[in-house]
Amino acid sequence: MLAVKVVLGEADEVDTLVFDEVDAGVGGSTAVALADVLADLARTHQVIVVTHLAQVAVRGQAHYVVQKAAGDEGAMPETDLRQLDSAERPAEIARMLSGDATETSLAHARELLERAAD
Repeated sequence: MLAVKVVLGEADEVDTLVFDEVDAGVGGSTAVALADVLADLARTHQVIVVTHLAQVAVRGQAHYVVQKAAGDEGAMPETDLRQLDSAERPAEIARMLSGDATETSLAHARELLERAAD
């Protein structure tokens, strides 16, 4: 689907594109290339991407975290969607990179965010 949307470019009359797990099985330099393609597509469409890859997440203009909490016994689980502000993003990117926010993962997260902003 991503390839089709890229080829159609501005001729596509669909305003919003949603990609869920478009980056499954992708990593390293391929993840960076995928992030570039999604960012290019976002120039002509609203693009919403559900991702677990920091390389993709840093390219977003808005970053949301989705968390699911188990409800009380017998209750439905609850899902929380929260937009991160710029101060919260490094810690979330660090968590995506290494599972927690260490000095090393935070430094890497800040580097990725700075590079994406250029």
